[in-house]
Amino acid sequence: TFAAVPSSVVHADCKPVLVDVMDNYRIDMADFERKLTDEIGAVIISHMRGHTSDMDAIMALCDAKGIPVVEDAAHSLGTLWHGKKIGTIGKIGCFSFQSYKMLNAGEGGVLISDDPDIIARAVIMSGAYEHNWKKHKTPDGQNSTELADAFARWQNKLPLYNQRLSNLSAAVIRPQIPELERRVTDGLRNHDYVAAKLNTSPWIDVPAPLGPETRAPDSIQFNLVNMSDEDTRAFMDAAKARGVSVQVFGMHTDNARAHWNWEFIEDQGALPGTDKMLMRACDTRLPVRLKEPELDFIAEALIAAALDVKRRASVAAE
Repeated sequence: TFAAVPSSVVHADCKPVLVDVMDNYRIDMADFERKLTDEIGAVIISHMRGHTSDMDAIMALCDAKGIPVVEDAAHSLGTLWHGKKIGTIGKIGCFSFQSYKMLNAGEGGVLISDDPDIIARAVIMSGAYEHNWKKHKTPDGQNSTELADAFARWQNKLPLYNQRLSNLSAAVIRPQIPELERRVTDGLRNHDYVAAKLNTSPWIDVPAPLGPETRAPDSIQFNLVNMSDEDTRAFMDAAKARGVSVQVFGMHTDNARAHWNWEFIEDQGALPGTDKMLMRACDTRLPVRLKEPELDFIAEALIAAALDVKRRASVAAE
């Protein structure tokens, strides 16, 4: 995940406990179950780059212990799990409007829940002083009695923070909302088109989605196969020379997605699956506006870069 996720835990005066991840970018459920002890007060599931972990197993384990689940769905607006929208499965769902997301306001985002007390507390703490909470309506456009009663219970009882989405950002987002369904459809089509091409290379593997998952991607992640650290760096350079930027999460200095750079939290011990994945997991943007010729250019550049690296390695070994 991204450094902002453990940061949110620290801001809440709690201690993060990290769970190992497999090479398909999903949570290692054995490690998750092992670490889900009685000391855990809440679980944050980060759907990093829109990859969904086994939400059936996660919810079953957490519900059995009465532990609330927060979904970090920053990259998952439009993703489905058994046909249900990601972000609506846990107690709370969080979505981002940062510039690379499916809906783009530059910065900002939204929090959703069907619990009126959570909504009331979040709205008031965001900085809705006095009775400004009345501007926050239910999906049908009015303040239901249930929601209004929750606001009344929490009025003047919580500290205020300046965390409100600006009117300007909201104005930028509103006309994009009718475009979301098309963007989701185009993003999935583009992703699967490029993934099919990349998977023809013996040195590139694009992990498949889990069975219940319908993704809404605006980027593509893939693993390099049978490549050394030197090969991996050479691959990034070769792809860049062909006009395609590739980020390998564990290979970039101070990358905010590499947990060893989160020096503000306690040492988490060994995370072998995560460490191995981060050193070969590649990330390339696939904006939903791209058309087939542009997708062909990206896929062919990546395949050619991998081929060049392996050819050079083979020659050097002779």
